Amino acid sequence: MQRRIFIKNMDISTVAVSAFGFVSFDGNRYTGDCETTSDILGPFYRPNSPKRNNLLIPGENGHKLELSGIIKHNDCITPYKNARIELWHCDSNGIYDNTTDDFRYRGTTYSRENGQYSFRTILPVPYDVGNGQIRPAHFHLMITAKGYQPLITQLYFSGDEHISTDSSASSPTAKRRILEIQGENENSSKVLYDVSMSPKLLVEPAALEKLTGTYEHPTDQNKKLTLFKNDQSLWMKNEVFGISFLYVGNNTFEYPGSPDGFERNLQFETLPSGVVQLTLNYTDDDEVTHQEVYKKVQ
Repeated sequence: MQRRIFIKNMDISTVAVSAFGFVSFDGNRYTGDCETTSDILGPFYRPNSPKRNNLLIPGENGHKLELSGIIKHNDCITPYKNARIELWHCDSNGIYDNTTDDFRYRGTTYSRENGQYSFRTILPVPYDVGNGQIRPAHFHLMITAKGYQPLITQLYFSGDEHISTDSSASSPTAKRRILEIQGENENSSKVLYDVSMSPKLLVEPAALEKLTGTYEHPTDQNKKLTLFKNDQSLWMKNEVFGISFLYVGNNTFEYPGSPDGFERNLQFETLPSGVVQLTLNYTDDDEVTHQEVYKKVQ
């Protein structure tokens, strides 16, 4: 294991432990040499979706689809039992249920003894996000397994004409997440997605507690950021719930799955006064990088 100092300042001192996977030769093949890639969380995540794997809604339009696969440990072979799998996606009109108690097209299930999981739902559709940009049809997944970094990812579908113009879906790391639809000419189709979990950087809860709270811009009080902790990860609040940032070392948390050439991260520093300062670095749609500095007020 490699140990990294998270924050050196005495006011926020802690250690993050990075437990990396392994690759070994079993006489026939290399094991552990597999890849599961992450993608953007997106703005429409809602926690506490109902425990169910049948998301079909009677009377609703949409092509029926089964998503299934196997959750594995980081050796890429051993099944992982009882991993939590959250699925959410838009309806046949490209709309997410962000507010109702029905949690339409949102559900949570757990992997079985053999690592298998499945959902019955419909095939989502592409939708317009403004400025002429169309997001390809996609599933959102969040997979949580003890001992591993929570996996936040998106699954796309082969043949979607909008993949090539979407920066996330067209990223080289997304190739294994563009799924073949089996039996798409039938009433119900299938897609398969196996997952090999990866170890996570564990940040001490005490450090996260010191980083959570409200941050204000020093010259514009209308600019505020609210950070909170969820499942031992750092999140930034938005109008639905929030977006997740993963710790990558050097007092920095990154937004997972950002396309190549784009940046979005949070860098923390404790000032001599004891105030925590946050620097938000991000790249806009014109590929211009910005830097905004905030200070924690509560």
